[in-house]
Amino acid sequence: MAGLRTVGAIALTLAVLAVLSANVTHMVAGAMAAMVGTFAIKDKQRRGQALTLLLGLPVALAAMTLGALLNKTVVVGDLFFIALIFAAVYSRRFGDRGTALGLIGFQVYFVSLFVRATFSALPGLCVTLAVAFACSALVRFVVVPETPERVLHRLRKAFRARLAQLVSAQIDLLDAGPDRAEKALEDLRRHTARLHESAMMIQGQLAEGTSDSATASLVQRRVADAEIAAERLGVLLLTARSARRADTLTLHLPHAPVPEPGNRLRAQDSVTATLRRDLDALRLLVQRPITDDRGTALAHLRNRLLGYREEENLPQASAAVQDVFRGIGETARSVMGLRLALDGPQDESDDTPSTTRSREELDAENLSIAGSEEAEREESERGDGGPRGWERPTTRTAVQVAVGSALAIVGGEFLSSQRWYWAVLTCWVVFLNTASTGEILVKGYRRLIGTVLGVVAGALLAGLVGTHTWTAFGLVLLFIFAMFFTAPLSYALMSFFVTAMLGLLYTLLDTYSTAVLVLRIEETALGAVCGVIAAALILPVHTDRRTDELLATVLRRLGDVTGAAVDQLSGGPSLDLLDRARDLDKALDDLRSSVQPLTHPITPLRSRRQTARYLVALLETCAYHARSLAATAELLPHSKSVAADPRLRRAGRRIAHNIEVLVARVEDDDTEGVAETGASLAALLEPEGPDGPRHDRVTTRVIRHLQRLDEGVVGLARPLGVPVSTGEAVSAPGSAPPRQTTPSRGPTA
Repeated sequence: MAGLRTVGAIALTLAVLAVLSANVTHMVAGAMAAMVGTFAIKDKQRRGQALTLLLGLPVALAAMTLGALLNKTVVVGDLFFIALIFAAVYSRRFGDRGTALGLIGFQVYFVSLFVRATFSALPGLCVTLAVAFACSALVRFVVVPETPERVLHRLRKAFRARLAQLVSAQIDLLDAGPDRAEKALEDLRRHTARLHESAMMIQGQLAEGTSDSATASLVQRRVADAEIAAERLGVLLLTARSARRADTLTLHLPHAPVPEPGNRLRAQDSVTATLRRDLDALRLLVQRPITDDRGTALAHLRNRLLGYREEENLPQASAAVQDVFRGIGETARSVMGLRLALDGPQDESDDTPSTTRSREELDAENLSIAGSEEAEREESERGDGGPRGWERPTTRTAVQVAVGSALAIVGGEFLSSQRWYWAVLTCWVVFLNTASTGEILVKGYRRLIGTVLGVVAGALLAGLVGTHTWTAFGLVLLFIFAMFFTAPLSYALMSFFVTAMLGLLYTLLDTYSTAVLVLRIEETALGAVCGVIAAALILPVHTDRRTDELLATVLRRLGDVTGAAVDQLSGGPSLDLLDRARDLDKALDDLRSSVQPLTHPITPLRSRRQTARYLVALLETCAYHARSLAATAELLPHSKSVAADPRLRRAGRRIAHNIEVLVARVEDDDTEGVAETGASLAALLEPEGPDGPRHDRVTTRVIRHLQRLDEGVVGLARPLGVPVSTGEAVSAPGSAPPRQTTPSRGPTA
């Protein structure tokens, strides 16, 4: 959608300028201004977008005017450019509007350098900017309107599509033979991760895209249910295919081997055929709304799948295979809850008793969510407590970019007194959305690769286009759309389209030559090097330090979610657990981005790369189990299927203790804390005596999640160099220390 809006704004700008008989230079400037005036706006609400765009025009006019006036004064112009860069980066601390205005100021000043603006051409260029911003506003608010509600609606459709794709991947895994099992498992991992990404995107849009907080909470709850149920179904299916219970880590660790195959499915062809049929039915429920023309048939499928939740019609098979059918029933229930939350009430005339009970459970949960929203107390405002001065990220980055740009200007002048600004642009870009020296190094490397390939493509296209102006503009529009479309997927690919587009713009300005494009490569390499030097020497944030900070944050939030969920499942007060779980997911996403320099193929330390991947995969597994605990705890206190069990509190103590020990080790390498392991949590929670209360099915699942979480947290101890004891419980203060095993400290992430 961003690509469509940008291409539409540029096309409309070019059409208006053509009617006004503008020359090619003004058309190029208008196209670039329309592009920046469209993609720079990040406000969520339309009113905020309009205000930012309105303020952006005078900023753009001022930047173009100063660029034209300072074009001939080298020293003053360079000093102003450095000051502008510092201000543009520093303005990010003022939110989306500050970021947008800073970006508009920098990019339009860059446009003035690109088209070599002069004082005599300034009136025409100012009119061009006004046309570009007006066309950008028209496309944004009329032609391709964008509202938070529309965005959320598309994200909800995307989530359903991702969920259907995940079920398809599970069907492929069921059918995969030994020769295709590795590929099927890799597809399952990819679609599981994409479903999680869709859920996170919905989470980020709920506040602006829903009418009230109760609706937002309801959609959040149902999306979380569907995500967790679908991922759990994948684990159950892996277990049914395997000789032993599959580890959830298998779904998160790249290139993990396929679990050793078993014969529980292959020995029962009729059961396997039934399982495949029901997975197909589940996929159909996800893809098609209940109210379409095939509603009766879909209701029959839904009723059959929901019956598995209550042990109805379970086939004669092993316990692991029966668990898959139960997992299908739970996923069907989550799909029905998602439909009710997104599409409203459905026809209940064809409901069976099991479906009716599922609806009653969902209705009770909906009332619980609404009640918790009404009774929610306002949290007291917290103090700023954040970093100040040079430690503030925006200040530090602004200083680093300013210093790197100064180096790039000096070096770029030696390469070319006319096009030195390419080095500055690269230095600016490699700092965007990066937080450590390693991230900047990887981003600079990717930009250089994309630029080299883009230069080759630009040279070929420039020769083919020749003097055909509108053909060149058409290809420019195509490349701009491709640039936006590929930006979330590959930075190198995006850089390729940017460079190829610039080759066409040079052709339009009659300044194309092979030497110019080779100079573009040299300037790009220089800008990337200057950025890395500035990041490494000026207020540096080393990758290890950044990663350790994020790792500690992830562990703390994991402890918060787990502790709160266990407390609520044990009978404690109700808390907003799903928001805490999403905070954990966001922290994990930040960590995943931060370790990219450590997991990149060019990283020379192979063992360190493997350790970083293992740690992230293990944390993703822990986060999945924590989300599952939070989703189950959210059912209390109004659910008919979940009841508080005070015994669960005992299970959470060891996990909480171990997480605290891990956090202490990450923050202080000299700490002497010991992680605890020993008897399984299920054994610790066995009923006391033959007359003690037995676990119901939901409590058994909770214990299983706690057990996996406990194993995952202990698994983090070895690569982090934390000693592990073999005691059965956490030692009480003053007691004798438990027996310890002290692993060697492995490379940290």
